[in-house]
Amino acid sequence: MGFVLRWIAAFGLLTVTFNPTEWNYVRWARENWSDAMPVIVLAGLLLAVAYAVFVTAVLRGIGRFGALLVLAVVAAFVWVLVDFGWVSLEDPGAVTWVVIAALSVVLAMGMYWGILWRRISGQLEVDDEEG
Repeated sequence: MGFVLRWIAAFGLLTVTFNPTEWNYVRWARENWSDAMPVIVLAGLLLAVAYAVFVTAVLRGIGRFGALLVLAVVAAFVWVLVDFGWVSLEDPGAVTWVVIAALSVVLAMGMYWGILWRRISGQLEVDDEEG
């Protein structure tokens, strides 16, 4: 259940930022910049903080190579779905949703990796930094 919650959070973050519907931060900010600039900046900074949390967790959890590897596995899975005809990449909106889903899996895996590693290996990771 932990991975699913992290995936939902990552999917939500990416979807709130941009999606093919009219309900997303990017479109809202473009259309209302002159009328609501302070609110748009505040919302953008809150999104930036959320992305910083996710990206930091990904880089500390699975690293760049791990993120690329997870993305490659997800891309291969999408390729299989397209090859079987279950997903069509003709529609730009559908492609956007596929990309959002793929990136959300990478973000969720990075957030969940430490927990998964402890369950698989039985080992604890200790981050001992003095500053």
